[in-house]
Amino acid sequence: MKEGEGAEGADIPSLDFAPPVTPSVPPSASSSSSVLSVVSTFGRMVKFSHTVFALPFALASTAIAARGHGITAAQVVAILVAMVGARTAAMGFNRIVDRRIDAQNPRTASREIPTGKVSLAAAVALTALSAAVFIVAAASLGRLCLLLSPVVLALVLGYSFTKRFTWLCHLFLGFAIGVAPAGAWIAVRGTLGAPAVWLVAAVTTWIGGFDILYALSDREFDRSAGIYSIPARFGVPAALAISALLHVGTATALVAAGLSAGLGTIYFIGVAAVVAIFVYEHAIVRPSDLSRLNVAFFNLNGYVSLVYFAATLAQVLVG
Repeated sequence: MKEGEGAEGADIPSLDFAPPVTPSVPPSASSSSSVLSVVSTFGRMVKFSHTVFALPFALASTAIAARGHGITAAQVVAILVAMVGARTAAMGFNRIVDRRIDAQNPRTASREIPTGKVSLAAAVALTALSAAVFIVAAASLGRLCLLLSPVVLALVLGYSFTKRFTWLCHLFLGFAIGVAPAGAWIAVRGTLGAPAVWLVAAVTTWIGGFDILYALSDREFDRSAGIYSIPARFGVPAALAISALLHVGTATALVAAGLSAGLGTIYFIGVAAVVAIFVYEHAIVRPSDLSRLNVAFFNLNGYVSLVYFAATLAQVLVG
């Protein structure tokens, strides 16, 4: 049978099918997708998801300071903006000054600046813009906050250089992040109170302790590259012991913060939950088995800050 003929020899016209037409993407949709991609790339560079570590402690300090004093929505927003601005500036600066080290370390070689996903100029622009946002937000919170903003920037940016000359860099990082509760307290009350000082100590030891855990995976590279860290200097068993001692200090400081602020049962139940998380965190990371470092660093420490904030806020709201 020839093409175009039916079973009975009748001519059947051949059918020509046009190729499928691919629907065009509206320019606005394409632009939106591009913008989201850029935002996502910058967010990964500065580890925006890690904001969950420090922000809840600043908000907890805000809640305690506001008891019997009052707070406006504008103040809360300004505190949030200041926190995000300072942290983004700190992380952007860290990625800039560490770009050559990151390129040499197999664990960090895929980061955005070493791979060219974010240009150095773009990283500098983001860092400068974030620092400016922080200063503007601080200014809106009062004259003292504005005057202290350069000091805060010096701390959070200066951390990036400490691992080049001291193994105490973990505690410097903890303190740089730990000043956030003090800043939040000053933003609300205009002065510094004892609970905020204890929260600074809590965050300093907490961050310092889990940054030591984070550095365990880089200890061999750090030794070869001349980078200072507690794991590289003292070894795994000693690093784990120091981290645990720092977290004992965290628990002690959280209890002291609650007592100095006159907080009640709900708060201390939250502190007990935080202590339980610490115990579990240090139980799953052993010198002979570091396979669960990521769980200890990312998951559990995220729970620490969220549990503490939830308990503190609940206590403040209940009274």
